[in-house]
Parts: sequence; structure tokens; C-alpha cells
Amino acid sequence: MDKQNGIIEQYDNLKTKHPDAMLLFRNGDFYDFYRDDAVKASKLLGLTVSNMTLPGTRKKIKMAGFPHHALDIYLPKLIREGQRVAICDQLETPKLTNKLVKRGITELVTPGFAMTDKFDNTEIKNKVKKGTKKADVKSVTDKKQKEEQKDGQKTEAPKAKEDRKPREPQMITVNGEKVSHGHAFQSNVNPEDWFFTARIDGKQLKPQRMNASDLAAYQKKELTVPQLMERYYPTKIMPKVPQEAFSNPKPVETPQGLLKVEKFNVYKEKNEQSPDFGKYRFYAQLGDKKMSTVATPQDLNAYFDRVATPNQLIEKNFGERLHLKSAYENFKLPDGIEPNGIRIAKEKDAWKWNVSADLGDKGRTSKHEISFDDSYSLLCTRTATREQIAAKYLNTEINSILGKQSAKVEKSASLKR
Repeated sequence: MDKQNGIIEQYDNLKTKHPDAMLLFRNGDFYDFYRDDAVKASKLLGLTVSNMTLPGTRKKIKMAGFPHHALDIYLPKLIREGQRVAICDQLETPKLTNKLVKRGITELVTPGFAMTDKFDNTEIKNKVKKGTKKADVKSVTDKKQKEEQKDGQKTEAPKAKEDRKPREPQMITVNGEKVSHGHAFQSNVNPEDWFFTARIDGKQLKPQRMNASDLAAYQKKELTVPQLMERYYPTKIMPKVPQEAFSNPKPVETPQGLLKVEKFNVYKEKNEQSPDFGKYRFYAQLGDKKMSTVATPQDLNAYFDRVATPNQLIEKNFGERLHLKSAYENFKLPDGIEPNGIRIAKEKDAWKWNVSADLGDKGRTSKHEISFDDSYSLLCTRTATREQIAAKYLNTEINSILGKQSAKVEKSASLKR
């Protein structure tokens, strides 16, 4: 069988075993894609597609490829695109055989997880090795030894140093970053405290205190490292937003028109007289509007890990000041509360507005003062409704009243029994 035809036959056989994965086929110094995978790779990786004519036939097969040493560049890109990848390596050293080189799948990589599947190739454990392979080293040292013996020198051949096996990643994020060294450890200061930590691409993450239930589940192997990453480092494994959207925010649409985002950054409050001394704050300048607010840990992580755009953070943290309709969409009254019981009134001799609610036979809430921004959104821009304003200020008290009413009913029912 012609060598080229044999290679394609090998490829087709392996592809039938993993039809849902893109097959990275090692061919000499390159990893090749064939057929539909080549077309897909050209779109995802920007590779050039060429047509290969099989010897002895008129069949043309599309192919694309990249140098094997660039695997660490292209593999993460495929994972970021949500592709499952099967890596096919050569199981023999081409120089040591005159026949078609044996090949096999050495690793399957899926978005979110990475695992090595061993088939018949127990000697191959890593998809990429930098430097000289064992077989190549052996041939070089043998040659050197023969030359030295020829010169009459009794020198032992140097032993080839084996490459240190890198730690297999416990997870590959959607961004193609490798999570390793994920584990729980006990505090040296307080033995009751346990922490979870991990590394991403070799960078150590700040340990996070674990709650007791997570620790117990992890020790029983009911929780995996990927699941703990979701709980304690969620923004580390979320898809990053495009650099363009992060560096160049779009203008924000407000009731007053489009406002250009002049600045958006994070700073630490250094004024010792400020109640927020030592805290991190978001600063935003939209047009001539300058605003700042204390940033939550979740939003800070989203900002530094680049998983939220400045526009999203501005809308979340300054939406009410900008009187955006979206800033009030999540405020809803509990079920069964009638909107006609809501009262919003202005205090006498003062530009202050209060909100309260009459719950009928369940009771009545106290009056709560509405902020200037909320009253402006309600009365001027009409981007907030009476129900949304009431829900924002009264839901805590309403739920307390409803809870007490429910407890009274249950107690009354138990007494009747």
C-alpha cells in the first residue's frame, strides 16, 4: 500500500472511533487535519487549506496543518471554540522503521476538562515533548560511543536524561488555560479551617476558605476539582470577553442620550477619613458625569479576570444613577401583593419622597425614603415603576410581615387540632 494512502486509512479508522472530535493527526513534524476537520480548522485557526491527491487515484482530500511544536498555541484556541480534540501521535520512531509508522490516540481534550486516554500506547504519556525523544537520544549516544571506541577511548556513553513528566492538568478552562495542583489543605494556624487552592498555567491562586459541607464532599470524592473551581474561583474559568470590548467600551444609552465612556477603572480608597478607607472602588466617567462606588468582590474578580465588560459593570453598579430601565428589572414584589396598596408621597416642606405599602389584613409597612436617583427615575425619566420602587425598598419588610402572618396562621391551626 502506498504510504500516503496508508496514512489516510489510519486517519479514517481513528476518526470513526471519535467522530465527534477534531482529530489532530501527527505526521512527521506536523499535526495535520484532513477532510471536514481541515475546513473547520481553517475557520477556527486561520490555517490554509490545500488539496492532496492520493497516489494512484484521482481523489482529492482537503488538508491543513501546523508544526508540532505549535500545539500549545493552537490546542487552547480549539478548546476556547468549544471543540473536543483527539490527539493522534506516532507510536514509533520513523527513522527506526521502514514500514508505515504506527499511530494512536494519546489524549482526548474536551472543553472544561482534560484527560489522557491510554490505549495500546503505554509509553506515550504526553502530547508534546520539547527537546530530544528517548529513541533519538539513544541513537546519538550509540553513535558517539562507537566513535570513542574507534579512537581507543574507554569512555562510558552518557545516559540520556529523561524529561521530567509535567503534571497533567486537572481541568482546561474554556479559555484554554490549564488548571493544576487543585487541592484542599488544613490551616497551620487554626486546624478547624481548610482551604482550597489551585494553579492556572503555573500561577498560584489565592487560597479560599472552604465550608464544611464542601470539604466533606471533596474528601469523599463527591466533589471534583472542576466543581470546586466553579464554587471558589468562578471568574477564573468563565469565558473572557474580547479585548476590544474590554479596552474600548461602547457608549451607554441613557434617557438623556448616548454617553461616551471616558474612563472606567479601579482604585483603592486612601483617604483615612473616609468610611470606605482601604476598600476598592469603581470609578466611571461618562460624558461629564463622574461617579464612584465600592466594588463587590465578585465584580472586582469579574473586572480583573476580564469576564465582564466595562459596560456590564457600569450598568450593574451605576445603572440607577444613570436612570437605566435595566437597573430596576430585577425588583419584583412578592406574590399576592396588590399594586394598588402602594403609596408614594412627598413629605411636606421637603423635596423628599417616601414609599409604603398597605397589605390589607396582613398589616402595613413603615415609610421608607426614596433616593434622589430613584425618585428621578420614577417621576422624570419614567424608567422605574411604582411596583419596582416598592419592591426595592419594602421587600425585606414585606417578607417579614408575611412570615409573621404565616406563623400566626400555623399556630392557630395547631391549636384548633
